[in-house]
Amino acid sequence: MQRLLRRLLPALRPRALLAPPRPMALRPAAAAAGVGGCPPGGSPPREHDGLENVQEKKKIFAEIKKATQQRKKPCPSAESVDSLMAEMPFANTDIEDEFALHATSEVNKEKKRKRTTGKEIPEGSERNKKKKKQYQPNYFISIPITNPEITDGIRAVQDAIIQKDHRLSKAMIRCGSLHVTMLVMHLSGEEEIGIAVDALSDSKDFVEDLLKGKTVDLSFQGIDHFKNQVGFVKLTENDHTAVLTEIAETMKKIFQEKGILAGEGEAFKPHLTFMKLSKSTQLRKEVKKIDSSLYEDFKNQYFGDEVLHRLDLCSMLKKKQPNGYYYCESSVFLGEKHAAEPDDAELVSLSKRLVENAVLKAVQQYLEETQNKTRQTDGSPVKTEEAASGTKNESDNDSSK
Repeated sequence: MQRLLRRLLPALRPRALLAPPRPMALRPAAAAAGVGGCPPGGSPPREHDGLENVQEKKKIFAEIKKATQQRKKPCPSAESVDSLMAEMPFANTDIEDEFALHATSEVNKEKKRKRTTGKEIPEGSERNKKKKKQYQPNYFISIPITNPEITDGIRAVQDAIIQKDHRLSKAMIRCGSLHVTMLVMHLSGEEEIGIAVDALSDSKDFVEDLLKGKTVDLSFQGIDHFKNQVGFVKLTENDHTAVLTEIAETMKKIFQEKGILAGEGEAFKPHLTFMKLSKSTQLRKEVKKIDSSLYEDFKNQYFGDEVLHRLDLCSMLKKKQPNGYYYCESSVFLGEKHAAEPDDAELVSLSKRLVENAVLKAVQQYLEETQNKTRQTDGSPVKTEEAASGTKNESDNDSSK
């Protein structure tokens, strides 16, 4: 510290102190004494002048020494610094708590990381991506389409489109799978599936209270698309579709109250999908967009009405039923349809009737052929020719064997 002060001392000294002492001027009395600056008696008083010069020099050196000592005062010790800090108003303040300075600052939270592609993305987007992946829907609430008029009309549209572009055959939805989606959700295991089944069962009472004995007739007319990737039949907007929207919102609330992630995403827009490019990965490479001119002739076609009578909890991933409809975890029936047989049982009953009718027709044909042979033995001229043709056919069949 002393070395530093010695270096700084020349710069800190006043110029007057550093300047060399100037010769003292003679006093006026001495100047006036004698000619040529000498006293009248002869020689000058050198001893008196030397004494005054010595005193002036001592005075100057004393001032320099005093200034030097002032600049050489020692720095305050650590104890004195602490004592001074203790007197400050913020001595007891915790700076870390006051300004919320933590190891991970807010700047670090917003720090961006680089992907291998070099594109910068906020770190929080990775968290959003993980959340989106966790919510990937795998179940939905479905209204099945069972009116043959609707399914036949959609099949005609599909056939017309395939004739114009055979590649789109991979994009077509089977008629057995046609439905209107009410609600989508993610169920992570059997426990959540059971909760969803209970929620669907609870929804029935709320829906029936909302309907108050009335039916919901869904009218399908016209064709539209979503970004040229999905083709669907539109629902006519009326009081019935407004009730359907209210039912969807009620069910969404019931499922969410039970802790099921349901209804996340876009707003409810009921529609009947009959084709989509996402059904085939290979197709999406070949066809980027569905040309709306392919179904131009059907854009305003009326397809029919479907009465809301059943709500199904369906799986998107489990194997479908033989008729093409989705695997159902549970179903609830609304209105008059509740007391009747399920649709699958009705289909089985209808198949049995068709088989019985076919058997009856075969029996009748056999009886007619037997009667023809009997008449041939009686010699009937009209039936003889028919019997002959029948005998010829039988001989041809025998030879083919």
